[in-house]
Amino acid sequence: MIKVWADGAEAGLVDRHGRRGSAFTYLRNVDAARAVSVTMPIRLASWNQDYDLTPIFEMNLPEGALRERLRLAFAKATGTFDEFDLLAIVGRSQVGRLRYTGPDDTLDEGVPFQSVDEILKARRDGELFAHLIEKFATYSGVSGIQPKVLIRDADALQRKLSSNARRSQSFRGATHIVKLWDPTEYSQLAANEYFCLKSAQHCGLNVPAFQLSEDGTALIVDRFDLRADGAYLGVEDFCVLNARPTSEKYNGSYETAVIKRLGDYVDEANLLSDYEKLFTLIALNVGLRNGDAHLKNFAITYEAGDGEARLAPVYDLVTTTVYIPADKMALTLDGSTRWPDAKRLRRLAETRLMVEPRRAREILAHVGDAMSQTKKEIQRYRKDHPDFGDIGRSMIEQWEIGMQQSLRDV
Repeated sequence: MIKVWADGAEAGLVDRHGRRGSAFTYLRNVDAARAVSVTMPIRLASWNQDYDLTPIFEMNLPEGALRERLRLAFAKATGTFDEFDLLAIVGRSQVGRLRYTGPDDTLDEGVPFQSVDEILKARRDGELFAHLIEKFATYSGVSGIQPKVLIRDADALQRKLSSNARRSQSFRGATHIVKLWDPTEYSQLAANEYFCLKSAQHCGLNVPAFQLSEDGTALIVDRFDLRADGAYLGVEDFCVLNARPTSEKYNGSYETAVIKRLGDYVDEANLLSDYEKLFTLIALNVGLRNGDAHLKNFAITYEAGDGEARLAPVYDLVTTTVYIPADKMALTLDGSTRWPDAKRLRRLAETRLMVEPRRAREILAHVGDAMSQTKKEIQRYRKDHPDFGDIGRSMIEQWEIGMQQSLRDV
């Protein structure tokens, strides 16, 4: 049995249900603002799942190499290793407002300190990667195939949190996400994402602060769910909003699984603004040729479980066609995963996102301008970083194809 905490207070208990499922029950007198998900309002009856964990509890579970490392470390002790076991291990430190402990435990994140400057200046020789995984694996409730760890930087806490907030639980929590990759598998992936995020920034989208290490092997991103008052924002990706497990993150369409679902949770006063941001982000993903813009790479944020939701800041942008030349979109648009032309994107904006025709054209032109600005930055970076030469050149080639075929009228 695992205790679930929301906003630093006890909310309920999740336990195994049947042979393969799970069940969550709210504790008595839980306030509506501490609902664990916008999809799970407070009620007396339990929320049951026939297979695995409910999506909100599965959302931040590590995947890939980090999950395998934790399995090897804990399977012998537990005798089994499934999603329930993984949640028990990494549950104290998560992205968003939920935390998980044993049924009789108190909440204490206690993430160890790690200097961001040390990571930025370190040279990649394998030791730093191994050190971060060893030190932070059990504190890293963050999803993704590539290795990511949550770290706590003391200097960042002093800058970000107000004096009153330093007594809060978040003062002992993580401040940054560090993303590392195997260079033999996806060369220069950190720099790839860095420049894709730069394009999003130039588009005027909300992007958390991010930094690239001096040797280009690690990307460090500020947590966008940590507020200055010490509270955490709620974060729910679109797998959760569509009641789908992580394994189904590539199932669905942008029209229904993303756009319609956003409309279900963002209030009317903010919907047009968020629709425009979402269209900009979809167009940018297409222009960048990011074939990994799946359901877990879009999210909403909110301050309370019964409060207003907004489209989350941008994260996880990569030009995937550099590594997979024949890659396509992660979700369907007009029933197809082929890259759309500008006409299809404008039709999406006008018919699904309530964007006026003139404004849709302006947004596509603005995305193209942002990418062109970032291309110049890539060229400058290539001159000083020879190892990035081939990948940087390929990114520019792919962006030019994306801009020509998908952002401009032909």
